[in-house]
Amino acid sequence: MTGNVIFFDIDGTLLNHDKEIPDSTRKAVEDVKKAGHHVAIATGRAPFMFEDLRRELGIDSFVSFNGQYVVFEGEVIYKNPLHTERLEELYEYAKTSNHPLVFMSNETMMSTETDHPYIHESMGSLKFMHPEHDPEFYRNREIYQTLLFCKEGEEEAYKKYEDFHIIRWHELATDILPFGGSKAEGIKKLIERLYISKENVYAFGDGLNDLEMIKFAGTGVAMGNAVSELKEIADEITTSVDEDGILNGLKKTGLL
Repeated sequence: MTGNVIFFDIDGTLLNHDKEIPDSTRKAVEDVKKAGHHVAIATGRAPFMFEDLRRELGIDSFVSFNGQYVVFEGEVIYKNPLHTERLEELYEYAKTSNHPLVFMSNETMMSTETDHPYIHESMGSLKFMHPEHDPEFYRNREIYQTLLFCKEGEEEAYKKYEDFHIIRWHELATDILPFGGSKAEGIKKLIERLYISKENVYAFGDGLNDLEMIKFAGTGVAMGNAVSELKEIADEITTSVDEDGILNGLKKTGLL
């Protein structure tokens, strides 16, 4: 295929802070597809967490789990699960620190705790309920991302596990990925299938887990509500998600 491909983060990018798609964003995505560009999602979420969004926007290619599970037009083309042995070590250490975990497969997620306030607060910010309890969920299945719930700074103790890459996304929650994993690595797999060069890659994001993606893209666009670290490296900065940020960013880059 030829043309451009545009990758959109979800939270704070496609979705506003009420976890809704602004009308201008919905129309802009529709128009940019009509203009002949390829559109995909690049998110830290698991696939089961944004099925409705994909259907609503008519998007069937995505990079999920921050790059660990990639789907092109409905076909899984790349998987990079965490090692079970390392997860067991992580779980045993987390128990000594009273830090809960949530293990995530491509189909569902399970918690090491039956009920924990950190999980309620951080998952609630995404409009998700506390996952069900199954501390053995990581065994005998592929786990692509694990959530570690702890206060800011407490994740430093876990950096002794060199097989993991830790990214904070909430004041009480972090993502744990395979070392070297990122949205950029997932994007590389997808554009190989599209036969598109990185110069024709556009990426929109707002968080710390978008840093590698924005750096890699031919044109990286930071939302107006993005963290300062992302704005510093972005090629363009658009308005916030609640101020027609996607529409304005697409216009600013000449895609619309």
